[in-house]
Amino acid sequence: MASSRDIKNRIKSIGNTKKITKAMEMVAAAKMRKAVEAVLRTRTYANLSWATVLNLSESMKGNNEPLHQLLAPKKEVKKVGVVLITSNRGLCGGFNAAIMGKAYESIKKQQTSGQAAPATTEFILIGKKGAAVINRGQTVAADFPKLDLASEVEEIMPVAKLIISEYLSGKYDKVMVAYTDFISSSKQIPRVKRLLPIEIDKTDKYLGVVGEDSSVGSDKEFIENKEKKYSSSGKLNYEYTFEPSPAEVLDQMLPRLIEVQLYQALLESNAAEHSARMAAMHQATEAAGDMVGELTLSFNKARQAGITSEIAEISAGANALAE
Repeated sequence: MASSRDIKNRIKSIGNTKKITKAMEMVAAAKMRKAVEAVLRTRTYANLSWATVLNLSESMKGNNEPLHQLLAPKKEVKKVGVVLITSNRGLCGGFNAAIMGKAYESIKKQQTSGQAAPATTEFILIGKKGAAVINRGQTVAADFPKLDLASEVEEIMPVAKLIISEYLSGKYDKVMVAYTDFISSSKQIPRVKRLLPIEIDKTDKYLGVVGEDSSVGSDKEFIENKEKKYSSSGKLNYEYTFEPSPAEVLDQMLPRLIEVQLYQALLESNAAEHSARMAAMHQATEAAGDMVGELTLSFNKARQAGITSEIAEISAGANALAE
């Protein structure tokens, strides 16, 4: 058994660790509140932007106009770009492992999609921890810095411009974004969503619905209720005129839509990251408290054993003198 002094030193060390994890939990909680506020402010705008583009694309179909080049899918997918959003630091549980695992799962699906040749994949990283994909033999095309609390859409614009230009140039036939969707402070879901070509498909449950929190009115049902105000049985009640033309309006809107979706994915990931870190630090604080309790019990036992031993020695010495 360790000496009482060694146990006391361990109790002091773990107590200091507990103070640190508690402080980190409080910092993560403060950042999470700010990140969640940012998420809730932008969800409705991000979701309804999909509905606007949907109406524009339907208008072009009605006029038998060709699909916009950011909407038309490629005949064969040879190369896929994946925008991977991770954290800059660890101590957030399985946050990064979960999103990278989801990205690898998506890559396997691309490689076994039934094409003549499997598609190759390149990563575009946002966050330092994403560099771990290199250890798995993956190629990194670009690496962008990531702020813990994003405040403006301009922070994501360089990434959006890169993927749009690379897609239009033919380098990528498909672009995906891998991010963690914030559902609540105790639940975050890793998700891979297609960015380019933009999916205009109402059957997709998550089309345009970056988050699932129905309490803020940003789920699919909310969008459908908005559309019912202007449509009946799937047909528009009003005829809209787009100036100068639907195609030119889409030229301006689609890049903005990509920026908004990337920005929303970044906000969702930030909120999810801080929630995961807060939960991890809370668990670490509780584990440290439990360990201090166990060590305190061991310390009391060692101290009691020492006192009993001293009493026995004194008694033995007294008996020896009495004889």
